[in-house]
Amino acid sequence: MLPLDVHEHGSERHEHEHEQHDHPHDHDHPGHEPHDHVHPHDGTAPGGATITIEENLLAKNDLLAARNRGWFEGREILAVNVMSSPGAGKTTLLERTIRELAADRDVAVVEGDQETLLDADRIRATGAPVVQINTGAGCHLDADMLRRGLDRLAPRPGSCLFVENVGNLVCPALFDLGEAARVVIISVTEGNDKPLKYPHMFAAADLVLINKADLLPFVDFDVDRCVAQARRLNPRVEALVISATTGEGFAGWLGWLAARAPQREAVRARP
Repeated sequence: MLPLDVHEHGSERHEHEHEQHDHPHDHDHPGHEPHDHVHPHDGTAPGGATITIEENLLAKNDLLAARNRGWFEGREILAVNVMSSPGAGKTTLLERTIRELAADRDVAVVEGDQETLLDADRIRATGAPVVQINTGAGCHLDADMLRRGLDRLAPRPGSCLFVENVGNLVCPALFDLGEAARVVIISVTEGNDKPLKYPHMFAAADLVLINKADLLPFVDFDVDRCVAQARRLNPRVEALVISATTGEGFAGWLGWLAARAPQREAVRARP
């Protein structure tokens, strides 16, 4: 386990690494620029000053995200940002996905949570390398947090990297991490109105996974209506109905990933 805690207190960031990296490596990594993290909703300056702080924060994040993106592309790593509200099934999805891909592709995971190592422990049990980033009061990962996680995780060239973002349908949509694709999971137990309530998240998505399909007979959830709402916000978005528990619809999900993988990632690099 490679936990990295990033706790926010006011405008100061306190970082705590709980374990030393136990396998040193030499590899290029995205450039690092230390910065004070100010949540875009925390600005206390009146009027235009608050807007300027938010714009500067997002602009700096976008610069770091562009560096991450170049780093991924140079190593032919498919980076997927997985977002949802708490309890929608992100970790269960990743557990099954890792096992399904194990024979063909290296997979690594960056776990984002405010506290605990619970989800990282579950991922570690699959055999995939994982680094945990705990954000404390923070409600999302940003590009710099991801870069520091990558320094410790060192995903292999040609691999697939999943970033399980903090459970939240608001803030993660604002922060580009340098990923190749954004996947939003909505469970059928949440109701089909989530695209209307959280439009920025669904407008930014490349794929909407409607999870817990095995519960559809027992809940009031209109799949067609949910997809239509998402596509009014984002005409290009794709949608799949799946069950991470039973595996229903997983062929479509794995096919979607394969279609976005760099050509040489189709076969896992062998030692």
